[in-house]
Amino acid sequence: MSHFPFVPGISAVALAGLLVHIQPVAAQQYPSQSITIIVAAAAGGFADGVARAVGERLNEKLGQSIVIENRGGAAGNLGARAVAASKPDGHTVLVSTTAMAINGSLYKNMGYRTADITPAAIVGSAPESIVVNPANPAKNLREFIEAARKKPVEYGSAGVGSGSFIAAEYLFKVVAKAQTVHVPFPGGAPAVTALLGNHIQAVAATVSPMVTHIQSGKLRGIGLASAKRHPVVPGVPTYGESGIPDFYAASWVGFFVPSKTDAKVVARLNSAINEIIREAAVQDRLKRFALEPMYGNPAETAAFFKSEVGRWGKMVTTLGMPIDK
Repeated sequence: MSHFPFVPGISAVALAGLLVHIQPVAAQQYPSQSITIIVAAAAGGFADGVARAVGERLNEKLGQSIVIENRGGAAGNLGARAVAASKPDGHTVLVSTTAMAINGSLYKNMGYRTADITPAAIVGSAPESIVVNPANPAKNLREFIEAARKKPVEYGSAGVGSGSFIAAEYLFKVVAKAQTVHVPFPGGAPAVTALLGNHIQAVAATVSPMVTHIQSGKLRGIGLASAKRHPVVPGVPTYGESGIPDFYAASWVGFFVPSKTDAKVVARLNSAINEIIREAAVQDRLKRFALEPMYGNPAETAAFFKSEVGRWGKMVTTLGMPIDK
């Protein structure tokens, strides 16, 4: 049986108190080395853009170099798996999206559990949207759904399992009882190209890649799954304005660490990242991706993530979509 080392002249109570002060030293010295940010997506997307915008400033805030690695693939699970298996000291950080809230209910075997990773900060959000070609007679989501109840309409998305697909299927099949046929695409860009050519009747996607097309008039946004209109595309109505209240779905970007990471380390990261997100230059970079800034202390961030896991999990299970892999 192991024992604490004997310290002359110190009682058991005093020794226990001493140990309480010794244990958080690693957290107090954080960070003590470079920080690796693993982005669970390919370079060039909005998750990568946010990671780099924050990483540049995190270097100055925390006084340590920041290394960014892109590990896309497996719907974000490759990157998440690597961070879940890393040392829980705050020196390996994951940047991922809403996929973190979706995948636990979507995949039976991710190689890690959602509970193995905890959010340090969630920094920006863009709502899901439904967009049509200007030739489409539907001027809003209500008219689009009415048409889809009469005969099937085709819509495209980045593919089965994406947040955009899940939110759209739940909207059309469960909430609106509309007749829709999903056309999967290998990414958002090919789906938009098809819509620009009027080869499909709508695209379900986050508003981020749609902004320039909506602003130019090449596409028409008919609905946002948000509580209020988006400042970048104020002419696009919310689902609520089209008679579908309380339907919210968004793609967000968050920073995550292994769940056993010391709370003081999580709080240090959270504080530094929140300070960075409040900077005007960083907010300008978020706007390029139509992301609205988000802030929250560790408890608020954890509560938001928990609610998102529940929200997306409900949609996945209701649709009977779990993927056996």
